[in-house]
Amino acid sequence: MSLMSTILVVIVAVEALLICCLEIFGSQTAAAQRAFGFSAEYQHRPETKSTMANIGLYNGFIGIGLLFMRFGLPANAAVAGCLLFTGFVFIAGIFGGLTVRRQIVWTQGLPGLLALLSLLVFR
Repeated sequence: MSLMSTILVVIVAVEALLICCLEIFGSQTAAAQRAFGFSAEYQHRPETKSTMANIGLYNGFIGIGLLFMRFGLPANAAVAGCLLFTGFVFIAGIFGGLTVRRQIVWTQGLPGLLALLSLLVFR
């Protein structure tokens, strides 16, 4: 895997892990309110906190999965695994942009797409 692809995959993984932390541990903070566009009333509901923690867990799986695919597998398997996970991130970014906030396309979908394209072009 090329250095460029590795850097982009790591960026996507770190972003997923940061989102995980915000959703699990910081869902009721001002940073989360800005990031997710929640009203203060919605943000402080108990069911919002548990739902965000659940969503955060999945983002954590994506981040850890990407890091494992890149650094824990042999080179011939790493590319295929990273293609799968960056594809997931790109699709999640598009879906989030259509259903939650348009900004998600740029903050989550674009890095996923760039990593995906890099993996396809620079294997």
